[in-house]
Amino acid sequence: MKLQDTTKLYGSKRDSSEQRRAFTSGQVPVAVYGLGKMGLPLAAVYADVSENTTGVDIDPDVVEAINDGDCPVGREPGLADLVSETVDSGALEATVDSAAAAAAASVHVVIVPTTLRENNEPDLSMLQAALEDIASGLESGDLVVVESTVPPRTSADVVQPLLAEQSGLDPDEFGVAFCPERTASGSALQDITQSYPKVVGGVDDESTRAAELIYEEITDNDVLPVSDAATAEAVKVFEGVYRDVNIALANELSRFADEMGVDVTEAIDVANTQPLCDIHLPGPGVGGHCIPYYPYFLIDQFATDTPLLRTAREVNDVMPEFTVGKLVQGLERNGTPIHDATVAVLGLAYRPGVAETRKSPAKPIAARLSAYDADVVGVDPVLDDVSDFELTPVSLSELSECDLDAVVIVTPHEEFDDIDWSAHDDLVVVDGRDMLEDGAISHAVYTIGAGWDVPKP
Repeated sequence: MKLQDTTKLYGSKRDSSEQRRAFTSGQVPVAVYGLGKMGLPLAAVYADVSENTTGVDIDPDVVEAINDGDCPVGREPGLADLVSETVDSGALEATVDSAAAAAAASVHVVIVPTTLRENNEPDLSMLQAALEDIASGLESGDLVVVESTVPPRTSADVVQPLLAEQSGLDPDEFGVAFCPERTASGSALQDITQSYPKVVGGVDDESTRAAELIYEEITDNDVLPVSDAATAEAVKVFEGVYRDVNIALANELSRFADEMGVDVTEAIDVANTQPLCDIHLPGPGVGGHCIPYYPYFLIDQFATDTPLLRTAREVNDVMPEFTVGKLVQGLERNGTPIHDATVAVLGLAYRPGVAETRKSPAKPIAARLSAYDADVVGVDPVLDDVSDFELTPVSLSELSECDLDAVVIVTPHEEFDDIDWSAHDDLVVVDGRDMLEDGAISHAVYTIGAGWDVPKP
């Protein structure tokens, strides 16, 4: 299929330079579905490049804020300015009317969340809902790009058939490509446009070509076309799985610290000076919307067994329990039973400086401490709502007024550097992130990976 329509890229017979000019001059309308922490930065970049982007979200408050030139996603350098600029210029607008956006767009970019059900099965319901809306306005020559992380073969086995069935088009009349988002909260704009090569893979060669053309305009970095969409999907999942397995290795090694009398984190740092070694660092658990989820996009999704991935998940999932166990051990040494203890959990977000609690290890840590009948307080300077944690929130300034017996450092926000540890007597501190330097405070400290540092009486 070859098209003359200047608004279409898939199947176009125009010269690639003409297609690029059309895309960057507003002739090719773009719709970005999902305006969350990753979606809004992507929509803003698309608007800046294409000059004709509509962002779609189900939350009317998000849409209203964006259309007012405000940025509902915080702690993203440069994003507020870019949203304001692109809205003011007319390059970006937002809507809750996904069907209207789909009918107007020629390029559809989907970046809605993909999570897990309670049984750890991938939940693609939000992706499927977005695809159904796209199908209602899909036309011949349109290109659909999926950036939401999905199990390999989703584009070919789910996305393309669903779009074809509900739009009434033949599969070769529209394009489907996968381009994994490779962004992190706090550096989204830089990651989209500069930090990493963009990976693109289509369900057919023409889909790959059209997606490659677009992303060569979106990023200043390289664009890496791969064999097909399934390969591109695997790239994203493999990146997350690698980190999960590597962190599990570090966590398992960290548990040798007491028996060996070795600072395992020091040994890891030195071992990593060998170019073939790249062990990550241990911690109290693995959080976020990526690493804890993506192994399950492979586990039980194919006939191939995955014992290593399962074991890595088990190792990482048990670290909150291990962390609390070390705290209980330290309190017993001080003669304080856990059920009589007041414990502060420092850092409830899963990552420093990022207001996101999904799969944060602080949740099971707080829950386990509460189950022991400890009095648990929590401090996090980047979060406004911690109602889903089993603890009492206190501000950082109120911490010194708490009669604490113990502290668990889960997420080392930079604000914690100013804590006055001398305001508390005879604490037990479990440092899950190696935040405290040796001997920096006059309390008993257990550092995951390094073991106990107990001041001499």
